[in-house]
Amino acid sequence: MKITIFGSGYVGLVTGACLADVGHQVMCVDVDHDKVERLNAGEIPIYEPGLEDLIGKNKAAGRIEFTTDAAKAVEFGLLQFIAVGTPSDEDGSADLKYVLKVAETIGQHMNDYKVVVDKSTVPVGTASKVERTIAAELEKRGARLEFDVCSNPEFLKEGAAIEDFSRGSRIVVGTGSERVKQAMLECYGPYNRQRDKMMFMGVRSAELTKYAANAMLATKISFINEVANLAERLGADVEEVRHGIGSDPRIGYSFIYPGCGYGGSCFPKDVKALAHTAEEIGHPAEMIKAVERVNARQKNKLFEKLCQAFDGQLAGKTIAIWGLAFKPNTDDMREAPSRALMEALWDAGARVQAYDPEASDECRRIYGERDDLVLAERRDDTLEGAHALVICTEWKAFRTIDFAELHDKLEEPVLVDGRNLFQPDTVKRAGLAYYGIGRGDSVRPVLA
Repeated sequence: MKITIFGSGYVGLVTGACLADVGHQVMCVDVDHDKVERLNAGEIPIYEPGLEDLIGKNKAAGRIEFTTDAAKAVEFGLLQFIAVGTPSDEDGSADLKYVLKVAETIGQHMNDYKVVVDKSTVPVGTASKVERTIAAELEKRGARLEFDVCSNPEFLKEGAAIEDFSRGSRIVVGTGSERVKQAMLECYGPYNRQRDKMMFMGVRSAELTKYAANAMLATKISFINEVANLAERLGADVEEVRHGIGSDPRIGYSFIYPGCGYGGSCFPKDVKALAHTAEEIGHPAEMIKAVERVNARQKNKLFEKLCQAFDGQLAGKTIAIWGLAFKPNTDDMREAPSRALMEALWDAGARVQAYDPEASDECRRIYGERDDLVLAERRDDTLEGAHALVICTEWKAFRTIDFAELHDKLEEPVLVDGRNLFQPDTVKRAGLAYYGIGRGDSVRPVLA
């Protein structure tokens, strides 16, 4: 098939690369001339494992190309994927201006039947808005052309997006058109051979499915963090509790890892957008709002633990931070807990020495050059002159530490484990003060 994808961000690039890899002809269009030039030169603007090689291979085979020519792109594909950003507006709603701008563009340039595919995460009712926008542009032209709009939400995890696209558990398509069903079956056919993963439903149901899925996962994270906060005050260890409840197949182990809060481009934005949608229709949605409140509070936990360790006296201290991205295998720092921690430390007069395997450049882009921030080239370089170590992201490179060596390198033996990577007793035996998430007073040592 010939497929056009508007937007060469995270979702657009992964979708384009994976569809090209099974033999489709893909044209990715973006308004950012610099980004398109970089893509055509083989430079991928985001970090996602395997994506650079996948795009390079399919570009060399002539199955994927990048352009800024919108008219050419609309002419190219039967399927017109909309994969542009839907950032949160000030009131928490999803900003649809980029989605509707693409719809305008399609309406202005289409000359034959098109299937317009909403791939962006959008509120319920967006497909109707896209349909009206395209129809209005066609009316301006006096053009009588057929088109359909369907919803095809993405379910990609950063750090494992190619695997999720290729071997995901479901492919959701919202449509009532048999013509669209056949086109989408052909599009995803190569990824649907082993078992039928296609799930056809109403357009609004598909739009809500995406938000409900992300809100459910965010709920599990906030729930276990709330349990961790209880464990901390009751002398229990949330890691033992996690194993106890995760063994129940009705609950499972996924997304019940306590930590310093969720971040990234999806969960924070989508939870807010769903809460805003609920408000618009007069439904209070208390649980969804609580998920967001718990997460916002959890991002302050690491700073609170440092205050506890140093009796609130952080001015002049140097804090080593391992992990800046919101999760491993990405360079994405959107809504990352590390940002809340660093900004609180700077406000308190502390310095930060940080390391992340992939996100250092993104950190420089966000914060620029500043005297109270050092971005180290190696993990252990952050420890020189540091008074404490905080782990924000569970990269594999952080899972093994020589605790005796860490004790000797730190100015004061404080380890704040924001992802519960280590056993408290093991850390304590090396003479370090250990502060985890929900590990209980019975396992939390005091400074020697």
